[in-house]
Amino acid sequence: MRTNKLIIILGALILLLLAACSKDETAGGEVSEEAKDNTNETGMPIVEDEIKLNFFAGKSPATADDWNDVMVFNEYEKMTNIDIEWEMVPHASLSEKRNLALASGNMPDAFHSAGMPVADILKYGQQGLFIPLNDLIDQYAPNLKKIMEENPDVKKALTFPDGNIYSFPQMAEPELLSYRIGPLPWINEEWLGTLGLDMPETTEDYYNYLKAVKEEDPNGNGEADEIPYGGTGIATLFSYLQGSFGVANMGTSNANIDLDPESGDLRFFPTTEGYKELLQYMNKLFNEGLIEQNIFSIESDQYHANASEGKYGSTVWYSPGEIFGEDIGEVLTGMPALEGPNGHNQFTTLMSPAFNIGAFVITSANENPAATVRWIDHFYGDEGMKLFFMGIEGETFEETEDGEFVFMDHITDNPDGLTYEQAQAEYLTFPGGGFPSVTSAKYFKGPAMSDKAVAAAETVKPDLVEEPWSAFIYTKEETDTLASVGTDIDKYVEEMRDKFISGDASFDEWDAYVKNIEQMGLEEYMGVKDSAYERYMNN
Repeated sequence: MRTNKLIIILGALILLLLAACSKDETAGGEVSEEAKDNTNETGMPIVEDEIKLNFFAGKSPATADDWNDVMVFNEYEKMTNIDIEWEMVPHASLSEKRNLALASGNMPDAFHSAGMPVADILKYGQQGLFIPLNDLIDQYAPNLKKIMEENPDVKKALTFPDGNIYSFPQMAEPELLSYRIGPLPWINEEWLGTLGLDMPETTEDYYNYLKAVKEEDPNGNGEADEIPYGGTGIATLFSYLQGSFGVANMGTSNANIDLDPESGDLRFFPTTEGYKELLQYMNKLFNEGLIEQNIFSIESDQYHANASEGKYGSTVWYSPGEIFGEDIGEVLTGMPALEGPNGHNQFTTLMSPAFNIGAFVITSANENPAATVRWIDHFYGDEGMKLFFMGIEGETFEETEDGEFVFMDHITDNPDGLTYEQAQAEYLTFPGGGFPSVTSAKYFKGPAMSDKAVAAAETVKPDLVEEPWSAFIYTKEETDTLASVGTDIDKYVEEMRDKFISGDASFDEWDAYVKNIEQMGLEEYMGVKDSAYERYMNN
């Protein structure tokens, strides 16, 4: 009798374990037979019988408060038979609410535009809260699959140390340089003419121009009110000049490391001679008053006010006509990469095409992972990009005779007095960034597509870093190391950068600065970077 009871108990336990395993497999990306039968592998609708999904969404100030009532997703619901219930989370509380959702276990079916950090993707992916997408992408995501086949760097950027892909990225077409570059260098071409100077081609030329702006009154008002260089901070000018001094030669997605041009090995460049010469050059500009003297503390509003009043001889920022006004846009023109004292003239600030890999992740709470993958993959293909960035033909955009897509008048010149961005927000959700899709020159109408921005990108194109790295992905152990040793080193480098440029630290302290970095754990830091780099190259 006792034996029979034991058998029954063991049998019940086995059934429970099998049920648990079955549930885990479904949560881990396996598609249940019921969900599979309801999901069409191609075409629309995505599912035969309507399903509802809950999405946690990061809301930028530029988009509507509630995406449940925005045209783009209402239209897509009709196409797909999938009803999304959007939980809108403002960017100001995004990190807190995102962490709360993950810790509580009351998770959405997916996180959309939520800026999921790489470390969190790995952590919760390995815990099983985010599902691996490799097989699902292979079967249900033809658009992203094609992109990865055509651009191996995209697959490298998305593949984690365990070999899994857990997310869909925010991307830009590789050819869309004006978007991938970010802030571009601008110079007041009108003042160049007034001063009798040619477009600067070297760092010495640039110094001479800035000095002339300070001393020779190019605006002709009899006052020394011109600002040779101004910016939202020192970082954009620093990034622009890095390639002139031979550092950051693999792009700027992985701070403080590049490849040693002599050995081909990974290099920590903030202790190199080229980096020191870069800081010395910038220190010279600052000490002579050629850089705005409050640049380390300037507020964004003050910078934009100065720029809009035409006070700057040079700046590094986004398309000036769209941001500072047409009059300023007329006189500012793009600068080339500058040749430095040792012949370097690379332009390094080029993002990888997949620059935000945490744009969309699917959780283990999702009972329809295949349908969800099909839902999001649409926005990585031509028709989906058109819908996402332009809306519906005849309602939000029109196609011109030459094949260009343009927004209609009620968006560009709203009769109710709405700004261009406000009018867009009634129909579309891409303003503000962070979205899972591909920014395309064909459909994207942001400042990066202005004639000035495109021309400025073409100016630096001959000297662009050719194959910039994507951000490396680290294991949990490596992440822990970088959270301690790495954070301290990176913070110290940035603090000392500003001190060397401003003169708060003398270059007599350079050797002590290098020694401090070494003592902070540079060898361990570079060991982590080397391991991540090796995996990245082998992906």
